Amino acid sequence: METDREKWNRRYASQDSYLGRAPSPFLKRMINQVESLVRGRKALDIACGEGRNSLFLAERGFQVTALDISDTGLEKGAQQATDRGLAIDFRRVDLDRQALTGCYDLVINFNFLIRGLIPAEIAVLNPGGVLLFDTIMETPALLLSHTPSYLLRPGELEQLFAGYDGDMVFHEESDNGEMPTARVMFRKAGPH
Repeated sequence: METDREKWNRRYASQDSYLGRAPSPFLKRMINQVESLVRGRKALDIACGEGRNSLFLAERGFQVTALDISDTGLEKGAQQATDRGLAIDFRRVDLDRQALTGCYDLVINFNFLIRGLIPAEIAVLNPGGVLLFDTIMETPALLLSHTPSYLLRPGELEQLFAGYDGDMVFHEESDNGEMPTARVMFRKAGPH
């Protein structure tokens, strides 16, 4: 059986840029609000892939730690960072098995879902820190081609964040296009 690492290495090696070089549209849309809310500039990018969002944050002055399971994705991200004169801490991590550590002002989690990781993502946020979460929701068609546990059910993301000490600053679900998504901006309780 192919491991997650092998699967993602193959995908990232298959093309110049698997998801493109531009940052996530959600991150780009929310960045000014994020910057107005966070007190510091330490960011954690969960499942960073080839680093497109990490690069965007580093260009905006964030000190970024970027985690992914794929050597190939991380190497491509590190090369882009070097080419742009950016310092990003790229780390190969199996997020199914390794605990999150550190303290961050911003955590981003895009196109990746391990429900049990959400408490750890909130735990590593500094008081008043922000978590941006954007991932795919299930549809009958997607259930045929994706592992169901990696897809959100409608209304689920809001429920997952409802019990934590903080504020859901933003929430939306979009069923436009082939990949319906749910998005949250969560701000941890604490000094603002």
